[in-house]
Amino acid sequence: MDLQTRKLNLISYLAQLQDEIVIERIEKFILRKQKEEFDIEPFTVEELIQRIEKSENNFKKGKYKTQEEIEKLSAKW
Repeated sequence: MDLQTRKLNLISYLAQLQDEIVIERIEKFILRKQKEEFDIEPFTVEELIQRIEKSENNFKKGKYKTQEEIEKLSAKW
């Protein structure tokens, strides 16, 4: 069985799963693997709110770049 088929089977299984404990364990496993593999952690709600507030303040102060400016910059990479 190829990887794509296995993924689809897993998605189908998860979609039908009703056991909240099993789902919680799977979520914890995935988050742990992400941290191990990518050395990342999901943002907390507080961190997300802080980032939003900082972004809004920067926008109000004119500290942002337009899409056109970003495209010009990225063309030089």
